[in-house]
Amino acid sequence: MGGVDVDLSQVTGYAGLSTVGIDSQDGSSAGTLQGFSIGGDGVLTGTFSNGLSRALGQIAMATFSNPAGLVREGDSGYSASTNSGLAQIGTPDSGSRGTLAGGMLEMSNVDLGQEFTNLIISQRGFQANSRIISAGDEILQDLINIKR
Repeated sequence: MGGVDVDLSQVTGYAGLSTVGIDSQDGSSAGTLQGFSIGGDGVLTGTFSNGLSRALGQIAMATFSNPAGLVREGDSGYSASTNSGLAQIGTPDSGSRGTLAGGMLEMSNVDLGQEFTNLIISQRGFQANSRIISAGDEILQDLINIKR
């Protein structure tokens, strides 16, 4: 892919000095990648500065015979295990695989209830630490007053 085929069948050589020249061009001018998009079928399409669009790659999706057997790796990552079975890899929207939605925003996967609980715990810890500092400050003040 991306190779250049050179056809020299139209070049004629003579017994004297000559120069090979190009009479016409059937390709496109050079371009740089300006943007890309992902289709529902997983094809990554690049848009170039010369006005052309080309398929750059294909995103693959996997299904498992037992999705509940996947091993959790962090907050949103999973890996295959013997319980999940082997990954059956293919293109999106084929078999039981879903489709992709390019240019979309995904909803947050944060549990609001858990995060509010964590916020309250942190706030209570801060209050307790500030009370300890205040109590220590009062004890030091009392010691200074006793010494006088």
